[in-house]
Amino acid sequence: MSEGQVGESYSLESVLEKRQNYLKLKKSREALKKAIASKSRKRFLRYLSWRFWKFERREYWRKPKGNDNKMRLQLKGYPPVVKVGYRTPKSVRGLHPSGLEPVVVRSASELERLSPEKHIVYIASGVSLRKSKEIREEALKRGFKLAN
Repeated sequence: MSEGQVGESYSLESVLEKRQNYLKLKKSREALKKAIASKSRKRFLRYLSWRFWKFERREYWRKPKGNDNKMRLQLKGYPPVVKVGYRTPKSVRGLHPSGLEPVVVRSASELERLSPEKHIVYIASGVSLRKSKEIREEALKRGFKLAN
């Protein structure tokens, strides 16, 4: 307890409650940071894409379905197969790496409904140069982060 707060009376319960709230907040922030860090996507390779040039060019995923396919059998030394366990946590799904929720803005008036603590702003691609300058100035004035 600091000396600047001499006039206040403290009870053990209030101090413990403040401490618990602080720890919960700290824990939730750490969990969010950890979840965002783990959000980086794993690259799932198509079977034999490392062997054939025609598959190397097309890096899209195809489920291995062969009877003796080593990747389907999940043998050691073969790339991982897409599974539900690789999905990002629900709390972080769709968030920007900064932890903010991305929002596409088409006019400066749309910024009024958003808060700089929760949202990160993307300016829509169809907006003209003059209007995008307006939106950019307004967003920076209100304290928003711009992603593009």
